[in-house]
Amino acid sequence: MIKPREKMPELTIDLVNDTQWSLSEQKPKQFTMLVVYRGNHCPVCKKYLEELQRKLTKFIDKGIHVIAVSSDTEAIAKQTYEEWAIADLPVGHNFSIEQARALGLYISKGIKKEPDVFIEPGLFLINPDQTLYAVSIQSMPFARPEFDALLKAIDFVIEEDYPARGEA
Repeated sequence: MIKPREKMPELTIDLVNDTQWSLSEQKPKQFTMLVVYRGNHCPVCKKYLEELQRKLTKFIDKGIHVIAVSSDTEAIAKQTYEEWAIADLPVGHNFSIEQARALGLYISKGIKKEPDVFIEPGLFLINPDQTLYAVSIQSMPFARPEFDALLKAIDFVIEEDYPARGEA
């Protein structure tokens, strides 16, 4: 599991608009925010990403690049992008279980209408030098960081030049 202040592994992610996103190519003023969601099967994820879409401009205005990813296939991710109100949000697909494990994310076996195996949610704030600043990882669909609270926390971090914590 990667700790704050450590370099993130290189991430190259296929997007629903048939392009690729690469962590090493991100040059945000403040952070890259990687939001890992469970997938199309998750109604909590739909609500969460739609809220992120509504607040996306606030993150961009603070110098934050945002991407949302799941282990969904390309076809399912494109369906998600079309059906959910997330038109401006970069959405990636085929995020592998191995990549997720390397980041310390939880993996679940599907029940009911879920995929056989999928990644549980996580949110990563990554510095411009690709070191991890902060992470929030869940083993369930709930208890995710609230975006308004996160925006306020980012303001504090920027104003106080607050260092990454949890590195010990």
